[in-house]
Amino acid sequence: MDPGLFAKAHGATTHFPVALALGSLLFESVAFGVGNRPIARTLRAAGYWSIALGAVGSLGAVASGLLMTQGGVLGHGALRLHHQFVWPAFGLLVTLATWRVLTGERATRRASAVYLAALGLMAVLMLAAAYWGGEMMIRQ
Repeated sequence: MDPGLFAKAHGATTHFPVALALGSLLFESVAFGVGNRPIARTLRAAGYWSIALGAVGSLGAVASGLLMTQGGVLGHGALRLHHQFVWPAFGLLVTLATWRVLTGERATRRASAVYLAALGLMAVLMLAAAYWGGEMMIRQ
């Protein structure tokens, strides 16, 4: 099979979970900021679905990446840097999505603040992984 096919599939499948995870951070942050106003419930629902769908979508990105690297989980150079950020980002994404789905609307304000901090860390890791993934494409 054409190895370029996996690279194209990986590029196509990564944008969806990145956008949804970042959108979830935005929705949840604004919801946290507005407190108990009526719009907060809608924003939390958008954050909920964004993180859940982002985590599901990330499975395709991981699968295509593993196929592209023939199962390599580290590599060297820019690929190594990409993987050093992407694996923690992926782990946090799945963990946070699982926590969010299991807690629903029942989280305390303090738990929500910790969740937001972890979501922010995941976003930074994900953006760093995206940067190094882009660097690999530019250097080809």
